[in-house]
Amino acid sequence: MTVTPVPQTNRAEVAEASRAARTRQLLEGPIGPTLARLAAPNVLAMFVQAVQSIAEAYFASLLGVTALAGLALVFPLVMLTQMLSAGAMGGAISASVARALGAANVARAATLAVAAWIIAATFAIVMALLVGIFGTQFFTLLGGGPDTVAAAATYALVFFPGCIAIWLCNASLSVIRGTGDMQMPAILLLLISLVSIPLSGGFALGWGPLPALGMAGLALGPIAAFALGGSVAIGYIVLGRTGLVFRGAIARLQGDLFRDILSVGALASINTLLTTLTIIMMTGLVGRFGAGALAGYGLGARLEFLMIPVIFGIGAAMTAMVGANIGAGRTDRALRVAWTGSGAAAAIVGGIGLLLAVFPDLWLGMFLEPSNTAALDAGRSYFRLVAPFYGFFGLGLALYFASQGAGRLMWPVISSISRMAVALIGALTLTAYTGLGVDGVFAAIGCAMLVYGVVIALAIWRGGWQQGKQ
Repeated sequence: MTVTPVPQTNRAEVAEASRAARTRQLLEGPIGPTLARLAAPNVLAMFVQAVQSIAEAYFASLLGVTALAGLALVFPLVMLTQMLSAGAMGGAISASVARALGAANVARAATLAVAAWIIAATFAIVMALLVGIFGTQFFTLLGGGPDTVAAAATYALVFFPGCIAIWLCNASLSVIRGTGDMQMPAILLLLISLVSIPLSGGFALGWGPLPALGMAGLALGPIAAFALGGSVAIGYIVLGRTGLVFRGAIARLQGDLFRDILSVGALASINTLLTTLTIIMMTGLVGRFGAGALAGYGLGARLEFLMIPVIFGIGAAMTAMVGANIGAGRTDRALRVAWTGSGAAAAIVGGIGLLLAVFPDLWLGMFLEPSNTAALDAGRSYFRLVAPFYGFFGLGLALYFASQGAGRLMWPVISSISRMAVALIGALTLTAYTGLGVDGVFAAIGCAMLVYGVVIALAIWRGGWQQGKQ
């Protein structure tokens, strides 16, 4: 007797239907609940990623104050890699895919994914070459001594050749987010962070059978974890699990697809570079006050940078929602999404800042012994003077992610230029003409955060998104 097989639903059709349903939710779902549902897995993943960064600083502290100061020198470049790959270019990729799907152009969305991988690989190679050639001179310029510079260079010479894994992984996760799927990227980032922590500590300190590689081991852990995660993410996309079909995608590659990503990504990258340059300049100014001050500020700046992934958890959802609605011609709804998400980000980050302004040792005590008085004094001053302004930083950065989705980044760039100018001019003035010392640098950083949030918020409130695509 012949048994007629039961027809099986085509997986590609299921994935396509799921993708279409996610896009409808971005366009039609209630803003608050939809944004919260999309942001929740991202926030959890970003929290665990923040724990990974905290663990790295802790492992460095076990290697000694020199290692911790060296990590402070290289940390701005490490975060620049993360911010460019996941935030600037990553957000541009996600927004481009979301706008294509919002306009019901699925073929374009798939081809944009291929363009995204090419862009990511190119940026990774350029970064690796620049750090390999100029890294040591850069760390010396920041004021590090010979031992501190050597520690930073050891970390960098492992991390940056391997950063192509981070770039390709974050580009792939951004494509997935652009389809409205926040859960898969969040799960994968969660696993990457959980794998990175034991690998980083194990390679640095020689746990079990792993060699004790010191600073090189700190860098090797996250690179290995991202290489594994990136392979999974690329496979997930290519196999059609996102609802994108890649048949003929390479043949459809054209210059306008790269421009679609780069026109937003370039401005976003300028914004990211300005943010990082501000931190680098402040690191250089603090470095004049000694290794203890540099280590204390490094811990404060690390927490400031860790606020970025927390905001990114909300911002990634905002980018997809705003992008889809802009693509569908619904600017008013896109603006409501922006204000809802940025208000939540400002409240969360501002609350953390106020807590640490009052109790700075909740953070500093995890890394510093009571005998590290110079580093503790600098860290406490940083939180007392800077942390109360974290809310404005959160507001501005969340609106930056929303502006990525809208493809309008002129005002975020202007706000970052304003922040850098206030921080640099204020720090130089206060340290030169007052007796505040390193506290003058910290006061200028706090004022700069206030300016950053206020400028971008006022610009968007007064119609900054209505002036054409920037």
